[in-house]
Amino acid sequence: MSLDIRGISYVAGYTSGEAVRRDMRAIREDLHCTTVMVIDTDTRTQMEAARRALEVGLDVYIRPYVADRPHREILAHLSATAAAAEELRVQYPGRVTLLLGSEFSLTSPGMLPGPRVFIRLQVLVRWRRFFDRRITRKLNALLGAALPVARAAFGGPVSYAAGFWEKVDWSGFDLVGVNLYRLGPDPAAYQQRLRALLREADKPVVITEFGCGAHLGAERRGPGAFRIVNWFTQPPQVKDGHVRDEPTQAAYLAELIDLYAAHGVHGCFVYPFAMPDFPHRADPRHDLDMAGFGVVRVPPEDPSQWEPKEAFHQVARCYEAAERGVAASGTGGPMG
Repeated sequence: MSLDIRGISYVAGYTSGEAVRRDMRAIREDLHCTTVMVIDTDTRTQMEAARRALEVGLDVYIRPYVADRPHREILAHLSATAAAAEELRVQYPGRVTLLLGSEFSLTSPGMLPGPRVFIRLQVLVRWRRFFDRRITRKLNALLGAALPVARAAFGGPVSYAAGFWEKVDWSGFDLVGVNLYRLGPDPAAYQQRLRALLREADKPVVITEFGCGAHLGAERRGPGAFRIVNWFTQPPQVKDGHVRDEPTQAAYLAELIDLYAAHGVHGCFVYPFAMPDFPHRADPRHDLDMAGFGVVRVPPEDPSQWEPKEAFHQVARCYEAAERGVAASGTGGPMG
């Protein structure tokens, strides 16, 4: 059994001060996490959240997020983030890791057609195979430019959160990081993909994202849970025929955590703690939380007043069990 890093992602910037400290304390004490991945575009709020995490005993992965910007701006933002992360690393030796970013082929222009992430996502879902070679060539060129920028300012371990479709040259990185969502009707195929990833990697593997929505059928949609919402209505509305079901999300996370532990994965990050852009409402037609991945429910009025979902309690059980070296999903073993 492995799973040395038991983590969750935290999108910063929605709350501040004591609310962030309370969230980090819940992540450490209630979810039994060892590590939190702090995601933000604003470096200042990102470092504030990271510092509060470190203060309560969590290790930190710093993941900058810059969407739809030219590569030169991505590199400039990475340089500023790396310098700020280095200040934290010096104060908390051995506890800070820097990611260059995440899924650059989707979040940055030029690898897939489209001026915005949402349009490129449609291209990725429908026609990715036509762009695989271009993605690989341009992605590794961008990573090759970004890596020395990060190393110049940051002295700790460096990785990247790759999309599962991205073919990354990992030779210059300290860890292999992959966003590895399970989707489709064949769980065995996911297990085979995980085994192949571990077999091919010559350094520790971290699953930097995984999760699903809280509705019936979400375990097959994986990262596509957002597609049950019609985003072009005002306000956005859940399409007919979709039913909220928190146990679906909880079971999905439990099965994958057990799978990672059984296969010797170095670490994993549930995605994410909360999704304020997907608030919970009593009216099922406007309950965007059923399409979101958060392990807590967030009301539309105040993101700090969250409530734990079944997924929260299941992740807590799994991480506590992984610490003891036993499976906790109740499935009789990892199912992939």
